[in-house]
Amino acid sequence: MRDSFDFAMNTRRILLIAMLCFGAGQNALADRIKDLANVAGVRNNQLTGYGLVVGLDGTGDQTSQTPFTVQSVVNMLTQFGITIPPGVNLQLKNVAAVSIHADLPAFSKPGQAIDVTVASIGNAKSLRGGSLLMAPLRGADGNVYAIAQGNLIVGGFGASGNDGSRVTVNVPSAGRIPNGATVERTVASDFLTRESVVLNLHIPDFTTSNRLAILINETLGPGTAQAIDAVSVNIRAPLDPMQRTSFLAHIENLEVDPGQAAARVIINSRTGTVVIGANVRVTPAAVSHGSLVVTISEKPFASQPIAPFSDSGQTVVLPNSRVDIEQEKSSMFLFQPGTSLDEIVQAVNRVGAAPGDLVAILEALKQAGALRAELVVI
Repeated sequence: MRDSFDFAMNTRRILLIAMLCFGAGQNALADRIKDLANVAGVRNNQLTGYGLVVGLDGTGDQTSQTPFTVQSVVNMLTQFGITIPPGVNLQLKNVAAVSIHADLPAFSKPGQAIDVTVASIGNAKSLRGGSLLMAPLRGADGNVYAIAQGNLIVGGFGASGNDGSRVTVNVPSAGRIPNGATVERTVASDFLTRESVVLNLHIPDFTTSNRLAILINETLGPGTAQAIDAVSVNIRAPLDPMQRTSFLAHIENLEVDPGQAAARVIINSRTGTVVIGANVRVTPAAVSHGSLVVTISEKPFASQPIAPFSDSGQTVVLPNSRVDIEQEKSSMFLFQPGTSLDEIVQAVNRVGAAPGDLVAILEALKQAGALRAELVVI
C-alpha cells in the first residue's frame, strides 16, 4: 500500500511538471498518442435485437410469406390480454419484422441514449413512416443492455405502379433512430482494477511502439512505460480513479513521431486505383510499354445478277470485313538507382500510361526484382 501511495504521489508531481513543460519540444509533424493507439479494454460492444415496426402505409411484410411477423404480433397482443381466436388469418400490411443493432460505447451508464439501426428481415417494401415498438437489445452474453423504441428516419424512397414498374432511390428497407435506445446496464470493465494500463497501436510497428515508450519514460519518469511488442505498450498507472483519468488524459495528448510505414504498392484490380507509398524505391531498370490497337469494321455490299432484271439470279448482301492493326509508339524510360516515388510517377506520366498500364509496369518490375516494395493486390 505504501509503494502504491508513493507511486501515486510521485506521478502527481511529475504530471504537474510535465503540464508546465508540455508542448515546448514537440515536433509539429508528430501525431498525438490518442490518434495512434487505444487503451486495451476500452472498446464498443455490439448489441442486437428483434422487433416490430408499425404504422407503415401498406408497405409492410406480406404475412403469407413471413409467418414470423404474424406470430410476433400475436405474442405481443397476448401480453396485453388480447386473445386472437384460432384459425384467424391476419392480413397485416402495416407491420414489418425488423432486426435492430447498435454499438454500446465504453463506460456507458444507465439512462444514456445511443443510436440504433433498424433493417427489415422480411419482404417489407419500405419502412418509411414507421415506428419501432419497444424492443430489448442484447449483448453477446445474452443479457439486455438497452431498450430501443422510436420513429424511424429512412433515407430511401420507393414508388411503384399498377403495371409492376418500380423506382427505388437508395434503400427504403432500412433506417436509423437517433438516440433511439436507452442504456439499461453497464458493461463490466477492469479498467480501474488493473495495476497497469496497456496501449495498443492501431497499426503494428516496432519503431512506433519503442518511441512511444521512450517518450512516456522521458516525460513521466524512467520505468513508467515498457514496449511489449509491435502493438502493446505497458504503462504503470495510479490506482486512484481520478489520478488514473488525469494520468491517461495527459498521456493521450503527448505527441510522438511514428515510424515510417513499410514500402507498399496497393493495387485495386476492380477500379484500377494504384497507391504508391512514400518509401517505394526502384533499382536500375529499363521499361518499355506499348499496346496494339485492333480495329474490325464491317462494310457489307450488295451483289446483283449479271443481266439486269434477270430471272436466273438474285440480289444478295455479302459481308466485307476489314481488320486494321496499329501499334502505338512507346518510348523506353530508365529508372536510375534509388528512384523515388515522384520520379516513378513522372516517368509513367511521360509515356501516357493509363492505370491499367501502370499496374502492368509495376507487376513486371516486381517480377524482375527491381521494385523494392510489397505489391498488394486487393
